[in-house]
Amino acid sequence: MGNGADDTLLERAEGSALRLYILMRLDRRLLSVGILATVFAALVGLGAAELGPYREIVEDVDAIQNIFSSMFGPIITGVTLVATIGQLVLSQELGAVGDQTTRMDESMEFRRNVEDEGGMEVSPPEPAAFLREVVESTEGKAERLIELMEEERNEELAETVSEYAESLDEHAEIVREKLEDSQFGTFDVIWAALDFNYSLKIFQAREIRHDYEDELSEEAYTTLGEAIEMLKLFGPAREHFKTLFFQWELIDLSRALLYASIPALIVTASMLMYVDASTLPGATMGIDNLVLLTSAAFCITLAPFVILMSYIFRIATVAKRTLAMGPFILRESSRDADSDL
Repeated sequence: MGNGADDTLLERAEGSALRLYILMRLDRRLLSVGILATVFAALVGLGAAELGPYREIVEDVDAIQNIFSSMFGPIITGVTLVATIGQLVLSQELGAVGDQTTRMDESMEFRRNVEDEGGMEVSPPEPAAFLREVVESTEGKAERLIELMEEERNEELAETVSEYAESLDEHAEIVREKLEDSQFGTFDVIWAALDFNYSLKIFQAREIRHDYEDELSEEAYTTLGEAIEMLKLFGPAREHFKTLFFQWELIDLSRALLYASIPALIVTASMLMYVDASTLPGATMGIDNLVLLTSAAFCITLAPFVILMSYIFRIATVAKRTLAMGPFILRESSRDADSDL
């Protein structure tokens, strides 16, 4: 059975930590700028290599017209996509008063369940604080199990349960500390929530209860069941806040696409109307000025697509890692590596 550190998302993830950081944690604006800078450097690098006389190509085959006239359609499509995204987000929020009342009742019922299982008076309203309370309650159940196993005479049972409880306690502490300073709207809350490998912990606890049902004391059996219940409540809480975060991201995406589309359209029109083979004669650091101008303009017109791509990277990655809810592990290696049961 793995320790708490091995349960974190970085330990469970395939590939390098850098890849996961770029896909999920890096600010989407920085990622977009990085991609565009890479494209610009590649185009300028090709121009510096002098693969062909660029001004002659522009004059002979009207390359600028061909490139930028084809950009109008995708940019306008990007603006249309904004309306589609807005409709998707609004469809989750619009509804009759009965629907809204049902949503409120279900939300309050879930809060009461968490409060009853976790021994809380009133659960916090902030997502990070709410998840932290759930994790802290789970941590408390694990610590109680450790205390109970100190008095257990069955060495095999005590070792198995203690190992599980210590792993759960350590893992919950790691996640709780990450949630301390997290603020919803940033990715930090979802990142910390993804770190909590509750699915595996539910499976391990249920297997212990099944294998040692007749040997566990009544209090240990009950405490283990309470830990399972807290872990079960963490699942829908995480999924709810993940859904809210996706809506938040889609709103940010639609706004960013609108901001980027206006300069993209202006630059595209300007390149079609005012730039030809005679524009900006000369070179800068050995690179034709027209190459620099065209490369920069192309990156600006490409910005809406790159912004869309950077947001979809994160949304798709999070969605893939949270496809299953509850005691289901989609990556076989997770169980093999983390569980010795």
